[in-house]
Amino acid sequence: QRVGKLHVFQRTAPWIMPHPDRPTTRAERLLYRKAPFMQKLVRSAVYWSKESFVPGLIKDQRLLRPLTLIGRLHLRNQVRDPQLRRKLTPQFDVFCKRILLSNDWYPALQKPNVELVTDAIREIRGNAIVCADGSEREVDTIIFATGFHVTDPPTLGLVRGRDGRTLLERAAGSGVQAYLGTTIAGLPNYFKFTGPNTALGHNSMVYMIESQMAYIMNALRVMDEHGVTSFDVRPEVQARFNERLQARMPRTVWMTGCASWYLDAEGRNVTLWPDFTFKYRHRTRRFDPRAYELRTGTGERAPAPAPAPAAVA
Repeated sequence: QRVGKLHVFQRTAPWIMPHPDRPTTRAERLLYRKAPFMQKLVRSAVYWSKESFVPGLIKDQRLLRPLTLIGRLHLRNQVRDPQLRRKLTPQFDVFCKRILLSNDWYPALQKPNVELVTDAIREIRGNAIVCADGSEREVDTIIFATGFHVTDPPTLGLVRGRDGRTLLERAAGSGVQAYLGTTIAGLPNYFKFTGPNTALGHNSMVYMIESQMAYIMNALRVMDEHGVTSFDVRPEVQARFNERLQARMPRTVWMTGCASWYLDAEGRNVTLWPDFTFKYRHRTRRFDPRAYELRTGTGERAPAPAPAPAAVA
């Protein structure tokens, strides 16, 4: 349904990149049907093109300048009004926040019934939104698009370890932690998909989830083969993993000064994986029993068997 007037209240101008989406041509479909390996080749090219961003993300932000130029040209090509363009120009490094892909966002903001508001909202009074400068805009409906909880999801208060403490209580002081983003010390037989520091800002999460699935299946195979009924990652192993991971964060683009949902209340990045995704897959290619305390059905500690053969994701 069309609206008479749409007010877009913008807190921070995001980086908008041109969307490469297009219909698959008839010739391409025929090629993929006749030569299926070509589809895998294209998928591989997409994967490695995304991985090429990693050096700029974690070491030298100057390597991201070509992408910055693409974003600025996209804005200039689609927004002719200099005043509006200034409001839509990001004031932080590209990738510091999540990048958005769209060919329609800038044109939508320039429609005659749309207003972009960059003043802070002071209050909601009756059926009006009042900004910091005192201006009011009457509205019938308010749509909140203010983000979501990532570093402090409500579920953290619902899951308890064997000591009775919730994940939220465990996160106090050190932030949310896990080993390989998949297992958590003090939570026996607990696996978590897309746990701390497994999210991505440049490539597909499916790749990370597949890696975790291979790790979990490998763990279950080890337990079955050696009569293990309980595993618990050793606290010192988890601590060492997270210390090394956090030591890499200060040089990353995500720590260059912008406020994002990647960071927790203390400013720690407990969300993203600060490296190539193929390195994460390498780390999770097999379950290493030596990193865990293993117990049998009688509750006795089980000796750690040799690492299992690598699983295929």
